[in-house]
Amino acid sequence: MYFLLIGLVGLALKYLEIGPVAAWSWWVVLSPFALAVVWWAWADASGYTKQREIDKMARRKQERIDKQRDAMGMLSKRRK
Repeated sequence: MYFLLIGLVGLALKYLEIGPVAAWSWWVVLSPFALAVVWWAWADASGYTKQREIDKMARRKQERIDKQRDAMGMLSKRRK
């Protein structure tokens, strides 16, 4: 995501010819977009994004379980 934001800022600065970015090559300005594509390809191929999603769902599930146990007056294993 950061590569995409850097690329958008660089693109805007190059297009509007602001600061030293105006003198940079288009290859340099557009390179963060290529890096974003490489990052997303690696993250999907390695399972990084899937593992983060699984961890997020497991955390939500545990929070629901803890909330239900608290509502029933039972102490969760984490709070003992």
